[in-house]
Amino acid sequence: MNKKAKRRLIVVGGIVVIAMLVIVAIAGSGGAASSLGIADVLGGGYEGKKVQVSGSVVADSLEAKGSTAVFSISPEGGNGAEQLTVSYKGALPATFGTGVVAICTGTVADGVLEATEMVTKCPSKYESAEGSLTVKGLLDQASTLTGKDTKVCGYVRGEINPAGSEHRFTIESQGAQIDVVYDGGMDENVADGTALVIEGKLGEDGMFHAIVQPSIDANVKA
Repeated sequence: MNKKAKRRLIVVGGIVVIAMLVIVAIAGSGGAASSLGIADVLGGGYEGKKVQVSGSVVADSLEAKGSTAVFSISPEGGNGAEQLTVSYKGALPATFGTGVVAICTGTVADGVLEATEMVTKCPSKYESAEGSLTVKGLLDQASTLTGKDTKVCGYVRGEINPAGSEHRFTIESQGAQIDVVYDGGMDENVADGTALVIEGKLGEDGMFHAIVQPSIDANVKA
């Protein structure tokens, strides 16, 4: 091998080494998020570090601050007294709501998890519409059914609103419609036209207040 060829080989080798170092540096700067429990974060020592924490969304903790959603999570089936505040700037998924498990990834700052990523997991529930009323049937008996446990069936009409909205969605059956109030998690497959069975109570405000996650039923006859 002549000197020119050796010099070329050294230069190429040097470029490869530098490229590898750059790739490692970039990967290292992003930093993989450490998977932690809520108690770990509350215990301190993770300020400025990228972490991933999961927990159940605490009831009535959701607040909107501009385009930022602030809420609390607590350990799944654990100590409800341990609560971590999460700040998330982004659109909340339809499945977000009270009791839903939120998996949040971000940086800890002043004891708050400033999440840049969030996914939720909420099991789907399917059941029969047997024994349920249509919306028209419910409204026709409003004077006697207001405030009582009831099951109603119908089709979603329009969009699914975020948790914390005045009403979550509207359902229709037999030509009548009613707004449904529900702050819990929603099956991600629920959309305009989906057939649902909903358990809850007709409120004095004229809206139906669901008490459990609305369930999909392909056999609903509206």
